[in-house]
Amino acid sequence: MAHHRHLLLSLLFFFFSLLSSPAAADDGAVILELAKALSPTPSGWSTTSSSGFCKWPGIKCDNSNRVTSINLSDQSLSGTLPPDLASLSALTTLSLQQNHLGGALPSLAGLASLQELYLSTNNFTSIPGDFFQGLSSLRVVRMSENSDLAPWAIPAQDLSQCTSLTTFEASGANIIGTIPDMFGSLASLQSLRLSYNNLTGSFPKSLGSSGILNLWVNNQLIGLSGSIEVLSSMTQLSQVWLQKNQFTGPIPDLSKCQNLFDLQLRDNIFTGVVPPSLVSLPGLVNISLSNNKLQGPMPAFGKDVKVDNSGLNKFCQSTPGDCDPQVTTLIEVARGFGFPVLLSDSWPGNDACDNWPFVTCDKKTGKVNTVSLGKHNFGGTISPAFANLTDLTSLLLNDNNLTGPIPDSFSKLTNLQVLDVSNNNLSGPIPPLGKTRLVSNGNPLLGGAGDSGNGTSTPGSSPGGGTTGDGSSGTGNGSKKVSPSVIAGAVIGAVIVIAIILFVLFKYNVRKKKAKSGRVNDQESGIGLAKNGAGCCTNGYGAISEMQSQCSDNHSDRHFFEGGNIVISIEVLRQVTNNFSDDNILGKGGFGVVYKGELHDGTKIAVKRMESGAMGTKGMNEFQAEIAVLTKVRHRHLVALLGYCINGNERLLVYEYMPQGTLAQHLFEWREHDYPPLTWKQRVTIALDVARGVEYLHSLAQQSFIHRDLKPSNILLGDDMRAKVADFGLVKNAPDGKYSMETRLAGTFGYLAPEYAATGRVTTKVDVYAFGVILMEIITGRKALDDTVPDERSHLVTWFRRVLINKENVPKAIDQTLDPDEETMVNIFKVAELAGHCTAREPYQRPDMGHAVNVLGPLVEQWKPTNHEEEETSGIDMHMSLPQFLQRWQADEGTSTMFGDRSYTHTQSSIPAGFSDSFNSTDCR
Repeated sequence: MAHHRHLLLSLLFFFFSLLSSPAAADDGAVILELAKALSPTPSGWSTTSSSGFCKWPGIKCDNSNRVTSINLSDQSLSGTLPPDLASLSALTTLSLQQNHLGGALPSLAGLASLQELYLSTNNFTSIPGDFFQGLSSLRVVRMSENSDLAPWAIPAQDLSQCTSLTTFEASGANIIGTIPDMFGSLASLQSLRLSYNNLTGSFPKSLGSSGILNLWVNNQLIGLSGSIEVLSSMTQLSQVWLQKNQFTGPIPDLSKCQNLFDLQLRDNIFTGVVPPSLVSLPGLVNISLSNNKLQGPMPAFGKDVKVDNSGLNKFCQSTPGDCDPQVTTLIEVARGFGFPVLLSDSWPGNDACDNWPFVTCDKKTGKVNTVSLGKHNFGGTISPAFANLTDLTSLLLNDNNLTGPIPDSFSKLTNLQVLDVSNNNLSGPIPPLGKTRLVSNGNPLLGGAGDSGNGTSTPGSSPGGGTTGDGSSGTGNGSKKVSPSVIAGAVIGAVIVIAIILFVLFKYNVRKKKAKSGRVNDQESGIGLAKNGAGCCTNGYGAISEMQSQCSDNHSDRHFFEGGNIVISIEVLRQVTNNFSDDNILGKGGFGVVYKGELHDGTKIAVKRMESGAMGTKGMNEFQAEIAVLTKVRHRHLVALLGYCINGNERLLVYEYMPQGTLAQHLFEWREHDYPPLTWKQRVTIALDVARGVEYLHSLAQQSFIHRDLKPSNILLGDDMRAKVADFGLVKNAPDGKYSMETRLAGTFGYLAPEYAATGRVTTKVDVYAFGVILMEIITGRKALDDTVPDERSHLVTWFRRVLINKENVPKAIDQTLDPDEETMVNIFKVAELAGHCTAREPYQRPDMGHAVNVLGPLVEQWKPTNHEEEETSGIDMHMSLPQFLQRWQADEGTSTMFGDRSYTHTQSSIPAGFSDSFNSTDCR
């Protein structure tokens, strides 16, 4: 019986050996191919035979000679992995880290037994899309430091099947895209390390339910963004590295993260107050907060906590301690809005009355009496803390996205005269506001049972007038008493209105006399206007009505535009440019060539020449757009359009001549043009000029415009080195809504905002981004895109943002032609910081151009200009009395010819069409 049992067992063993031998032989063949692919051949391995492969060093097999483990780590091996590794179906561990392996990774799809995968610190160049497919037993993935990999995204669908995954580490592996939601659904995941990649977007909310202990996402190339509020729900966290990203908003309450010992938050855009719960975490050992925009009191961590807080922040004091009460209140106001970056940048230090934007104080008492935060797109709610500003007389919160009610505490603001909350999304009852005039239109859900007795405005009313909510005139209680401020405002307003009327009548009479006396003619203008030939006609700054009929009868292709621009003869333009000689070329653009011309009286002009046949519909549209825009805008820092001509295929624009060329020439080609290098004073003044011009386009002109092609070659300089923005061929009307979509990309690479380049989304923040790039060029003397330097420095914005991470690196990045002293370095740091904000990835993170003006203005004031001629002649001198101003204007108008020097050098030498409409602007920049 025993003999038969032994015979049966032998037969079974032989049978199973027959079944398993082919698989074992296949594993041997794969290992032999691996041996041939590696250099040098691993010690103890053969490249000619797979015999005994299960005993080769680093190879482990099961009882059936199936390979279960390959461990060749840290052996300085090079070569490319064979494509059939996926046939090792019994493989549980593949360890190849710390080598020099390269080439494409083979697919491991279907290795259902694989549990541990170690590929870190190699030179692999690509990873197949199905690499993780079917790896259902996978527990550990470590593939960091493979920077040669082609960009790849984390395969969320495949990894979601790896339900036993505890570790996924792929730092420095060139991963793109976002962090997938599926990481939050992997219950076993404890370590997620994705540092030094190119991840974008924000944390998925699903991470809140995960049990992750170690979270490393630091040093992304462009940067993760958004809030980190999800961390407050990740109660198992022990180590969090978020440094060097673009995270925003406040630091959340991490009191539930009792195991947290290491928190790295430096070099982001965090705002708000450091929460007390963070300071009191019992196990905290390391924390970094440097180079953010944190506000409020400096936190006082325990003596055993290693704190990195040496870099830039916005704490009210340099040492721990309470802030000034008014500062504390305004920080609470910012909390209600979600701690926007704009307020963090604008409100530094511990004195709210120390030139804080949006805040005005009584000089005698030092108390805040006005807060003006309208038109900044702030979200969130209105803070009850406003009630602590007991001297507040004016509070403007209009045209934001605020929600919730008007706080009941506002009833305590007995000195408040004006409360403007119009055009928000407020709701609920209105508290009793006494004599306060409330402007609340544009809030359809606001009002109800609690709004009786208030000074509520009707739609269309304003803080300066209108009726109150109860129908009475004047104060909210219906009293006939009128405050002195109202009387003063009415008197000043009446004087201004009368002055404007006199001003316009005077201008009309002067122009009429000029027209009748024949002063607008070809001899005295210095232009030689055509009367008959193939040229064009003039409207003579007011004489268009007398000449248009004559011109239109003879020339069907003549066009007239509003705004006081002159239609000029083609013969005259050929004459003054020496028949468009190459010697007169000033520059070339996408749709034309710019020529220098000189009139008979010696006045120089710039002529942009475009041919409709060459430029097509696109170029013709831009030609017409440029005329249309420049007939509607006049500003000292926008180049003046003096005339135009349409003649056959010829399309020409005549501009004031800017003798010092472009900013690009002075920054990048100053040696070729024999220019001296720009000083820092000149650079920051030019930046302010540009900011003021673009701010006017965005918000102060009769209409709002977007330039779309702001760059140094479109910034022109006069002899006084003051700047004017030029080239308006791509300008479009700013949309009434939040943004518009473009189907055709316009602009110049290097200056295109990310959202515009990717989606065609256009807002005024597109110009803000380009302005930030220009600031970086002004600081560094380097071009936005430069293929003459290594790749990591070729894109100026990416490189400069990395420079800004460490303040000590900034001096090394400055243009070598500058030799800044300590005071100038402080100035440069502020401009560098502004450049960083302007080039933020998300449009909402960028300031508006008004903020840029507010930042740059005080910097320029450090060097008081000695020549005020431009300030006196190109704008309104607010220190001059009205009679004095009218006398000077009369003298100017009586002595200047149509194309005299004044017309060329100042964009406001005459009053543009619609001036009276735009005079309501509250900004006299």
